[in-house]
Amino acid sequence: MLNPWASEIRRLVALVVLTLLVGLLTDKLLVVALIAVVGYLCWHITNLVRLEKWLRKDGSAMPPIGNGVWGELYYHIYRMRQRNRKSKRRLASVINRFKESTSALPDAAVVLRATGEIEWFNDAAAHYLGLSALNDIGQRLINLMRHPSFAEYLMQEDFSGSLEIASPVDEMMMLEISIVPYGGQNQNLLIARDITRIKKLENMRKDFVANVSHELRTPLTVLTGSLESLADADDNETLKTWRRSLGHMQQHNIRMLSIVDDLLMISRLETEDNKRDHCPVLLSAMLSTIYDEAAVLSAGAHEIKLDIPHLLWLMGDEKELHSAFSNLVANAIRYSPAGGLILITCQQREEGLCFCVKDSGIGIAPHHIQRLTERFYRVDAGRSRASGGTGLGLAIVKHVLDRHGAKLKITSQVESGSEFCCYFPADRICDPEK
Repeated sequence: MLNPWASEIRRLVALVVLTLLVGLLTDKLLVVALIAVVGYLCWHITNLVRLEKWLRKDGSAMPPIGNGVWGELYYHIYRMRQRNRKSKRRLASVINRFKESTSALPDAAVVLRATGEIEWFNDAAAHYLGLSALNDIGQRLINLMRHPSFAEYLMQEDFSGSLEIASPVDEMMMLEISIVPYGGQNQNLLIARDITRIKKLENMRKDFVANVSHELRTPLTVLTGSLESLADADDNETLKTWRRSLGHMQQHNIRMLSIVDDLLMISRLETEDNKRDHCPVLLSAMLSTIYDEAAVLSAGAHEIKLDIPHLLWLMGDEKELHSAFSNLVANAIRYSPAGGLILITCQQREEGLCFCVKDSGIGIAPHHIQRLTERFYRVDAGRSRASGGTGLGLAIVKHVLDRHGAKLKITSQVESGSEFCCYFPADRICDPEK
């Protein structure tokens, strides 16, 4: 930039000197100076007009030929436009590759602007959501998919979870919808996945468990009655050699009945409406009952302490909550050695309600904790069977807590005991007297 400006300064100095000479020779310095200034301005205006005309043309036009600073200006603008064209071509190539790759995805993908309008979508979105490229680009997605739960999900700020709804195109098709924020400007990417087959398999599994459980319950009940009749028979000589076998048969029959009952419980939790029969539950009375049941189950082998408020109400299903809390207390008794301490606490906090069962039992290794709520998962299968566990208790607890919007947190250390805490949101706490 120094040479063009030096040339321009020399041109201006030469013009001033020439103007002074001509003005002094003609004795009309002001007139000559005015003519020189007007001429200089006209030269710059001419270059500005040429620049404006060139900028209005497409980027492939060659720049005008200019002298001095104007030539350098034309050159730099031309180079800048060339770089911009290259950047646009690279960006267009990236966008095209993105569109090609996302169009090939089996899942529906919809790019949403900050205000919820559709900016772009792939072919799968047209198939799953019924979107049309001609009519729906620029439209608000919430106006095209008029589903109450979808509208509520789209308007929320936390997209950590997903939503399952029927496809607006086919009610028999189930979609799992999730939203991923990106770009730092409240832009969102909506992903819709076809889970029809998965839902069908889940329903088949639920129906199978429910049907098998119902079919097993009747013969097991009959078998239980027959075994009890045989064990209580008066013919001691005949049954003397069979009493031990009858005792084992009764024990395993009771265990099978317990498994069937737990399976039926899980099946009911999975199929019934989450808010069925939810009403105010007096937790203090329920936990006192569970405490008495725990004392009977322990038979004096453990020290059991109960620390709860006098009056504490929670909105929920009383039978489900009793099942979940009693399962946690029963597990603490089963897996704690004689003389161990079991502490049952329930506290109301600012963020909600916390129910905890802490024991001084055998503890659980860290790699087992994540799988404890799986059905039939056991840390020690032999010990679990010997203690009478079915492997379904914590699965029931998880289902009940999910239906009440609560979370289960497990902390444990081998040989140092375990603590199972249930955290209920604050909106579940209620007071029927208010």
